Amino acid sequence: MLDVRRLRSEFDEVATALARRGDDLGPSLEQARQLDERQRELSARRDEVRGRINQLSKEVGALRRDGKLEDAEKLQAESRDLGEEEQALDAQASSAGDELRDLLLRIPNVPAADAPDGRDERDNVVLRVEDFDEGSYGEHQRVPHWEVGDALGILDLERGAKVSGSMFVMLRGGGATLSRGLCQLALDRNSDLYEEIRPPSLVLSRTLTATGQLPKFADDAYQIERDDLWAIPTAEVPLTSIGMDEILTEAELPRRFMAYSPCFRREAGSAGRDTRGLLRVHEFDKVELLAYATPEQAPAVLDEILGRAEALVRDLGLAHRVLDICTGDMGQSHHRSFDIEVYAPGVDQWLEVSSVSWFSDYQARRANIRYRPTGAKGAELVHTLNGSALAVPRIWAAIVETHRQPDGSVELPAVLHPYLRGLRRLGPPSGG
Repeated sequence: MLDVRRLRSEFDEVATALARRGDDLGPSLEQARQLDERQRELSARRDEVRGRINQLSKEVGALRRDGKLEDAEKLQAESRDLGEEEQALDAQASSAGDELRDLLLRIPNVPAADAPDGRDERDNVVLRVEDFDEGSYGEHQRVPHWEVGDALGILDLERGAKVSGSMFVMLRGGGATLSRGLCQLALDRNSDLYEEIRPPSLVLSRTLTATGQLPKFADDAYQIERDDLWAIPTAEVPLTSIGMDEILTEAELPRRFMAYSPCFRREAGSAGRDTRGLLRVHEFDKVELLAYATPEQAPAVLDEILGRAEALVRDLGLAHRVLDICTGDMGQSHHRSFDIEVYAPGVDQWLEVSSVSWFSDYQARRANIRYRPTGAKGAELVHTLNGSALAVPRIWAAIVETHRQPDGSVELPAVLHPYLRGLRRLGPPSGG
């Protein structure tokens, strides 16, 4: 959420920066500025009336002590009238404040000055491509993972849909072992700096609001209305709110967390796109990295998370590329963002497997996460950053397609061997 004080002192600068996103946010910003002015005006008038009421209370007491009861009654009548006015002003100020907050929750974050300009995903900048040679893939690798998975008995789409409906999948045998091994690999690789958390998979509305999923993406989330709970779309949601309403010390920063969790997404806005196999599913496993940092620490932490996510993809033997996300393709909460995509030869697509983002203080303002700079009396908002260390479905798909052998088996990357209970190759069910 934007700092409303910037709309008072830097309105033109904020409007210009947000215009880089390509949306017409001018009317919303102007409305927010007017609501802020109205709330402050109403609050000031309420406080004046409240002050007058307090003064009258003192005068009434003095008149009663002096035996001037008639004069005291007149002032009390005036005080009662002012009390009604004070209550009305307070209600109007609260209403304006609620309307302002709701509007600010819908206005996106200001992009970083060095984020590339652009209108949509076609304007994202490819920073680097590694280990990709389109002509090097054999015909045996040009088979989509859902066909490979079915032939090897490791991906059961039919029974996944039978149990839970379309876009839910069931991994079996070596496919399930591969999924679990990928998550354990990601956790072990980052345990040197990141504290492992096992967060709840259901969170309150306020928790989902803190990261920007609400109110904008309510239709893409699974809600349990009876209990005001939501199934998390990513572990970023509970990890961000670990420090909600707390004040950290500067010495504690940067503070790093990692978590494995199931993730749940309706994907309502993506109906009909990439719905085969594991490309877009309603439930999947993921290991998330998240950090709190000072503004000065944030750029280095962003590079750190990106480097760790890319190293995992590289060690899994997957061709990949890193994209610098343009202003028009950024998520609502993003200040700066990079994507890692892997090439899956069976579907002949680049698949996003990690989005590494810096949110500046946008999320922390919603969640009220602060730190006290060394030697300072006041507290400042932290900056939050996150990235997928490893998201299973598309990584799984790329491994199965990339490492498929001419005989139909799949050789598993050596880096995963310690996590697969001796499994080195995925073969047909009859062949183990």
